[in-house]
Amino acid sequence: MSELTLFSDRSSDVLLHTLDRTQIEKELKQRRIGFERWPTQTQLDPGASQEEILAAYKHDIQRTQARGTYPTVDAIRIQPDHPDRANLRQKFLSEHTHSEDEVRFFVEGQGLFCLHLGDEVIQVLCEACDWISVPAGTRHWFDMGPTPKFCAIRFFCNPSGWVAEFTGDSIAERYPLLTTPAE
Repeated sequence: MSELTLFSDRSSDVLLHTLDRTQIEKELKQRRIGFERWPTQTQLDPGASQEEILAAYKHDIQRTQARGTYPTVDAIRIQPDHPDRANLRQKFLSEHTHSEDEVRFFVEGQGLFCLHLGDEVIQVLCEACDWISVPAGTRHWFDMGPTPKFCAIRFFCNPSGWVAEFTGDSIAERYPLLTTPAE
């Protein structure tokens, strides 16, 4: 189940925590973050290739591409046995921005988006069926947990794909991490 937790950027005290989808959408919309729940189309084979994942979600990809200019689409699938999982986790845990919107559709598992918006930090636990759009320039980090298990379809304006500008701020170290793997 999706979750939203709101903190001050000066403290890790919880100001708001909710599992209510309507409230999650409302809180994020007020902050210009897109968030929707879409049904997942299919159970993916554990060995599904990127091409098979993208083919299985062709209609959802077309729906998202119709909302913006996203010529580049890929699928990222990280499992607990991924040989580079620790390095990838550390890279994504560093606060960064992008020159384009960060748009993701989670089709398996879970991941924790952490958004640094002004004087707030908002953590959004995204799970299968969650679609999120984080505007360009938004300070954020992402935690896939110590034993990651997720698959997300990623949409890019930039043909190079995922390009981050790291802020150098250590703010991510002050907030809870994703500790439980998706079931």
